[in-house]
Amino acid sequence: MPATITVHVAGDERSVGEGTTAGALFEGDRSIVVARVGGELVDLAHVLADGDSVEPVAIDSPDGLNVLRHSAAHVLAQAVQQVDPSAKLGIGPPIRDGFYYDFDVEVPFTPDDLKVLEKTMQRIINEGQTFSRRVTTDDAARAELHDEPYKIELIGLKGGDVAEAAEGADAEVGGGELTIYDNHRKDGELAWRDLCRGPHLPDTKLIGNAFKVTRSAAAYWRGSEKNPQLQRIYGTAWPSKDELKAYLDRLAEAEKRDHRKLGIELDLYSFPDELGSGLVVFHPRGGIIKREMEDYVRQRHVEEGFQYVGTPHISKEGLFYTSGHLPYYAESMFPPMEMEGASYRLKAMSCPMHNLIYRSRGRSYRELPLRLFEFGGVYRNEKSGVVHGLTRVRGMTQDDSHSYVTKAQAPAEIQHLLDFCLGLFRDFGMADYYLELSTRDDSKPEKFVGSDEDWAEATAVLAEVATASGLELVADPGGAAYYGPKISVQARDAIGRTWQMSTIQYDFVQPAGFQLEYQASDGSRQQPVMIHSAKFGSIERFIGVLVEHYAGAFPVWLSPVQVLGVPVAEEYDAYVLSVLEQLVRKGVRVELDASDDRFPKKIRNASKAKVPYVLIAGEDDRAAGAVSFRYRDGSQRNGIPVEEAIAEIVAAIEAKAQVTTSPA
Repeated sequence: MPATITVHVAGDERSVGEGTTAGALFEGDRSIVVARVGGELVDLAHVLADGDSVEPVAIDSPDGLNVLRHSAAHVLAQAVQQVDPSAKLGIGPPIRDGFYYDFDVEVPFTPDDLKVLEKTMQRIINEGQTFSRRVTTDDAARAELHDEPYKIELIGLKGGDVAEAAEGADAEVGGGELTIYDNHRKDGELAWRDLCRGPHLPDTKLIGNAFKVTRSAAAYWRGSEKNPQLQRIYGTAWPSKDELKAYLDRLAEAEKRDHRKLGIELDLYSFPDELGSGLVVFHPRGGIIKREMEDYVRQRHVEEGFQYVGTPHISKEGLFYTSGHLPYYAESMFPPMEMEGASYRLKAMSCPMHNLIYRSRGRSYRELPLRLFEFGGVYRNEKSGVVHGLTRVRGMTQDDSHSYVTKAQAPAEIQHLLDFCLGLFRDFGMADYYLELSTRDDSKPEKFVGSDEDWAEATAVLAEVATASGLELVADPGGAAYYGPKISVQARDAIGRTWQMSTIQYDFVQPAGFQLEYQASDGSRQQPVMIHSAKFGSIERFIGVLVEHYAGAFPVWLSPVQVLGVPVAEEYDAYVLSVLEQLVRKGVRVELDASDDRFPKKIRNASKAKVPYVLIAGEDDRAAGAVSFRYRDGSQRNGIPVEEAIAEIVAAIEAKAQVTTSPA
């Protein structure tokens, strides 16, 4: 009688024969693509051991989608090497909503190449090739992959911190043992193989036809400009054609809202090559939006008890050793500059300088909470591969603020800051958000400073406040800064994308490094807690998000031009101008279209410029002392008395109205 073992399937105990695979437990259910055994994802071909706890993982679950996309990335790489056998393989991980794979090829991929690769992928998928995992040794893998230099380099990274050594490398060599996946055709012939951690789908047919190769781009090997530039192909894969179509529709909508494109069309900002990558200049209209945001947040900080300060853009390097940013944050800072026998750095954050302000004189408990705030110009040495319009820049303006509090005051201060942030989002029309709690990675203690007790206390305070808010709270293990945990507000825009915006961080490290103190009520000297908070994060990034959230159609109070005057004919220019002058006296931003364009074209131009109010006047309006409105949604209201029209516009601005439509 064959030996049996006991396994636990979704909580139920089951006796099965020795050698049973995870897939045998779910035979016939093609929606189950991998399994979780003892908390770890494994292939369905994984052989079970006595006492294993097994859970099925469906293709439409988050883990199942990752496996689907990782398997699609392998098929893409196989297709590339079928079309171009000289192509060398880089890394091919799943990413949010898709996958990519990097290749070293002589000639960059063209759109026509991508179409050919998509057809080749479909042929491979239709063959129903199986994914088969085998364990290998470092030496054996090097011998087998001797013509794949990038894979051999990854083998050398195994056992180190591969995820940080190369983006996506943990999908290749991140496991406890080195493995290769073979793709076999139905007749058993080896079709292809790749170094990979896995797991994968049982076979390629499960990828189906709900996939697409979307684009190609250049990417430096391991993210360093010192390394060869590879060609990265992006793609996406979904369990069904309907889900693929919905995703592609979202992509098309996102492309329409791309803040880089709209920034040019609306004449808001640009990124001149002469300045360098990741550096932006704001044009007059973009400058209006930036100034409105700065005025708003400056006033709100004053209302919330903050004091405005100012600090320089450069400092001696030693300041950032005192704060602890060097060496923990060195890669994100620009290299040092030598001057008068000392090394200087562009500042990447304002907190060390705020600490110097706090330390400039003795402090009493009566002064706490002490809240300092500035618009700090900061500089981050972002890698070229991640620089992206306004949302990832190298030079930015942060609404940088720091609260110095007693430990007992910390929970109330964090609550105060969270309420401040959420009020800001409501005013800017982003009312859909959740919270993320970033904590330290206990498996990498060398990346974090402070005692276990400090971390536990700080994390508990943030978690308590976040939970009490009633908002959805998502864990982000390992996402904390070296000096303490943080809460971040994750806001969803008009098409459902999530952006990290405001952050609130609990810091027990810098106060110790700077030897900050206050005199307590009993006369003793105590160390304050420092709470970092950035409401916008960076103003540049927030503007980029707002442009995409509103598709350039800003609420009235933020619009660079709030009212555009369009006379029906030239003879009404003076009348329209007289109405606009009254609006200017009320603080409204106006323009007059006195161009030679015909009236219909002027209306089309106003629509393209996404102006909230188009004020129109002809003979009937002039005779009645009235105007007509054309709203941004295309509706129109005629014969509005001038006084009433002005009152409507001013009220919409003061109320921070999000849309402009006819009230009728």
